[in-house]
Amino acid sequence: MKALYKAKATATGGRDSSVSTDDGTLDFDLSVPKGLGGAGGDGTNPEQLFAAGYSACFGSALAHVAREKKVDLGAYTVTATVKIGKNEEDMFQLAVVLDCYLPTVDVEEGEELVNEAHEVCPYSRATMDNIDVTLNLLLDE
Repeated sequence: MKALYKAKATATGGRDSSVSTDDGTLDFDLSVPKGLGGAGGDGTNPEQLFAAGYSACFGSALAHVAREKKVDLGAYTVTATVKIGKNEEDMFQLAVVLDCYLPTVDVEEGEELVNEAHEVCPYSRATMDNIDVTLNLLLDE
């Protein structure tokens, strides 16, 4: 792979610590959610960071596919819901739901765009066959 960009972040400790990027753009505390046995707290967590990254990346993939097809997406949104749980082997596992709202396209075209974006999105490609990813086309926001 020819790298076009590189991001680097360091967590000082695990889920209940802090994380920062080498360029100083991000620098914040992490907290373990109550659902995972932690105290909660004001810090973010890896699942929130993954949801933020996936929703932004998938949104860019949608825009790319739409541009190629000369389709105006209008004020579209992508919401990623990341779940963490245990699988049949009692191992931690992620699952993602991507809710895509494309107000300017009909259902058939919207489904086509969402499915094509899933093929080109780097997050989708990285998670393919690893975790369950559900794609939803929302008809109303």
